[in-house]
Amino acid sequence: MAAGALDAVRRALREFPAEARELSLPPAVPYLDQPPTPLCFYRDWVCPNRPCIIRNALQHWPALQKWSFPYLRATVGSTEVSVAVTPDGYADVVRGDRFVMPAERHLPLSCVLDVLEGQAQHPGVLYVQKQCSNLTTELPQLLPDLEPHIPWASEALGKMPDAVNFWLGEAAAVTSLHKDHYENLYCVVSGEKHFLLHPPSDRPFIPYELFTPASYQLTEEGTFKMVDEEAMEKVPWIPLDPLAPDLTQYPSYSQTQALCCTVQAGELLYLPALWFHHVQQSHGCIAVNFWYDMEYDLKYSYFQLLDSLTKAAGLN
Repeated sequence: MAAGALDAVRRALREFPAEARELSLPPAVPYLDQPPTPLCFYRDWVCPNRPCIIRNALQHWPALQKWSFPYLRATVGSTEVSVAVTPDGYADVVRGDRFVMPAERHLPLSCVLDVLEGQAQHPGVLYVQKQCSNLTTELPQLLPDLEPHIPWASEALGKMPDAVNFWLGEAAAVTSLHKDHYENLYCVVSGEKHFLLHPPSDRPFIPYELFTPASYQLTEEGTFKMVDEEAMEKVPWIPLDPLAPDLTQYPSYSQTQALCCTVQAGELLYLPALWFHHVQQSHGCIAVNFWYDMEYDLKYSYFQLLDSLTKAAGLN
């Protein structure tokens, strides 16, 4: 009886992603030609937890015209920023039995620009991706070039953003597949970002494992070594690369259908909370994103239940 019940739970979990997709998800990320009203944004996108790309939402930002490399060099070139440095461009990623975080360097932004323009060399791959509202804390001189929040989103969500983040990096810098507990409004200022997305309902087919946390350290010789983090609990992370999934080890992933989209300069991606995402970019892409804390409501509880059942059923 117990085995039969467990099989029924597993069958229901395997069928759930397709049912959810058929009921509520489009085959591609939809485009809006202008920003929605707060009511429409909340009703059509936030409540159903659906992504969209919004054109003509940033046209009034001076940053769209100003933020060239020469402008950044002149305005904030001497300002030190936190830079993630990795040997291969992958930060916060599984390597063997370790979850490895990047080395962190504090460099003048002009040094980062020199590397991006090929005028200087630096070991590894550089990515300005500190988060923690690094635009407001590290580069406040740039704040007059954009809005401090997205007004229609702030009104819809009933709050101001928790963080405003600045992103700048090499094409080799990749963000591994993960999810966040934020409503994410991701604004590309120049270049383009490439997103691979999975809805929260795909959780039964997305593997998690526990890994010993470690971080890269950059030696004086310019090489990288991996150092375990002391006294830290193991980290649950997704070991799978969605661009080259090991379907022998993770066969269930073949049953997912990722939504892939490219966000161009001047466009805004609404990435709903709890969506899994993997991100690539064009070389030297500049972006800003606004993180609004999600509501920990019934939608969050449903995902926690799905996550718990997936683990308990031993699906991954």
